[in-house]
Amino acid sequence: MCSQLPILQHTAQDYVQRVLGYLQGGDSTLLCKVEMKVLTLSLCVSAAGVMPEDLGQPSGASEATQGQLLVRARSWLRVHSLGSSSPDSSPWRSAHKNRINMAFKGEDYLDSLSLPVQRMHLIQVDSVQRWMEDLKLMTDCECMCILQSKPISIEKDEQNELILSSQYNTCDNLELLLKRAWIISTELTRIAQKLEKNKWQRVHSMTVRVNCHVHSMINEYNTFTRSSSQEMHQLEKLLIDKCSEFTAFTERCLQTEDEEILKSMKSCVNETLTTVAQYFGQLIELVLTQEAQTLLRQIELSGSLYITELAISGLFSLAQEGAHLCRIIAKEGGVVALFKICRQDCFRCLYPQTLRTLASICCVEEGMNQLEKVDGILCLADILTDTSHSEATHAEAAAVIAQITSPHLTFTQHLGSFLENMEEIVTALVKLCQEASSGEVFLLASAALANITFFDTMACEILLQLNAMKILLAACSDKRIVDTPYSRDQVVTILANMSVLDQCASEIIQGNGVQLLMEMLSEKSSSGNAAEVAACERVQQKSAVTLARLSRDPEVADAAIKLSCIPRLIKLCRSPTERNNSDSVLVACLAALRRLAVMSPDGLQDSDFQQLVKPRLVDSFLLCTNMEESFV
Repeated sequence: MCSQLPILQHTAQDYVQRVLGYLQGGDSTLLCKVEMKVLTLSLCVSAAGVMPEDLGQPSGASEATQGQLLVRARSWLRVHSLGSSSPDSSPWRSAHKNRINMAFKGEDYLDSLSLPVQRMHLIQVDSVQRWMEDLKLMTDCECMCILQSKPISIEKDEQNELILSSQYNTCDNLELLLKRAWIISTELTRIAQKLEKNKWQRVHSMTVRVNCHVHSMINEYNTFTRSSSQEMHQLEKLLIDKCSEFTAFTERCLQTEDEEILKSMKSCVNETLTTVAQYFGQLIELVLTQEAQTLLRQIELSGSLYITELAISGLFSLAQEGAHLCRIIAKEGGVVALFKICRQDCFRCLYPQTLRTLASICCVEEGMNQLEKVDGILCLADILTDTSHSEATHAEAAAVIAQITSPHLTFTQHLGSFLENMEEIVTALVKLCQEASSGEVFLLASAALANITFFDTMACEILLQLNAMKILLAACSDKRIVDTPYSRDQVVTILANMSVLDQCASEIIQGNGVQLLMEMLSEKSSSGNAAEVAACERVQQKSAVTLARLSRDPEVADAAIKLSCIPRLIKLCRSPTERNNSDSVLVACLAALRRLAVMSPDGLQDSDFQQLVKPRLVDSFLLCTNMEESFV
């Protein structure tokens, strides 16, 4: 507030001069318009601790004249606003009194005006009143947290203190709760670390801070929640009592310097800390479970599109917070409720949003089990093969397929119903890749196909029958569709898995696939983003693997040699920067180089042959990983 003092002084001087000018000119109408501004400014100046003498003297009047005019101004304000109580008060005075009453009650008189009038008012309002209105959105944490969370300390981690803004009117209430929970969890971990180092002063100050955050979290949740169970109230009381006990305990530790006593108290402090963490975890688990139950109840009981959409959106936001929340949603029947939506035609416009939420929840085993129980695979197959659905719906259904068939998951073996519907699903996905109108749609469909080729080898035979390789190679030539390393990663994954089939060699030759694989060996990240760099490494590795597998066919090997594939592979082996220091790319390139060297031994220099081809693969690998790059 002190930083605003010069602005307040200047603005106050300006207002006093304007009021004096209106009084001297006898223009009471203009004075009515600035009356509320003067009142607002006086409240603001008073709150800042600025005395009248700090405002300076208005220019153009003697000291005596100024005093008289100010008395007249105060009298006029009193008579024309707060002092008038006669029954024949004008409509303006009545409206003004309502505004004053609303101001003292914490309300905004703008709420009673029509929208055009509100907009006109906001355009005409002066900077001070706008500033006063903006102050509501710029408040800091409650003073209790500010004062007790900032002990005077010279420790290095002081600069990393966690302060949570209370601007929760602009964000979701549940998101605020999760942020507060994350802060408390982090603080509890740091308390344990400081306790191990016997830093009792820091332990106590951080305990006080945790106590403040726990109170704030509970108060905030009780403010926006509709109802709380008896179990919730009991857990809240247990946690608050234990936090208070913890704070008092650490305070007693500060009052003694006896090492033996502190050593004996340390185990008790550790036990109390463990109990606080346990109560806190149970409370958060119960809160999140109740929130999930509330959202699912809205989905199941409401027939309104608007309410259902809001509930699904809330469920999606919950699922984005991590695997633990996905497990809670799945255990509470979230997958069942969402597939119920996907089977009702009246909710067709909500299918994309519903399927997107399902893809998030099915990243955990509990979600997959629920999907299997409600015949979710059959429902997804029906959606993908139904041409009346929009492309967005098909794309989100493909995203669910990509999620449940991910090779990184260890719990996909029980999806027996997927094999029964695989041919229909693969056919629909290939068609979606062929007709994709954007890179995002192609990415989702190709990712599902790539994962399916890992899921079952029969998928590769189905893809070959559907001319999928020709469709994918044609899509790669369209930079509007295949526009990122992520999309090329999916395409080359499919090519690598299909290359185990002998029939693929002719398809690759006809579709100019060897040229595409050569281009992929030079894949580079344009942004330097870590995820994109990793995707580029995967593209290089899989393109080398595909070349190694296909080069058993003399026609493919000859095409690769004519396109100078051997020099490129040698450069990738010898230059770590070309492969971004990736060992997996190195191994794949060595394998491809050795396969091509069999077909064309004259294409290698003697030094390359002696170092990269003749030794055992592991020896060549060790030689290349220890090789310093030559800048000659």
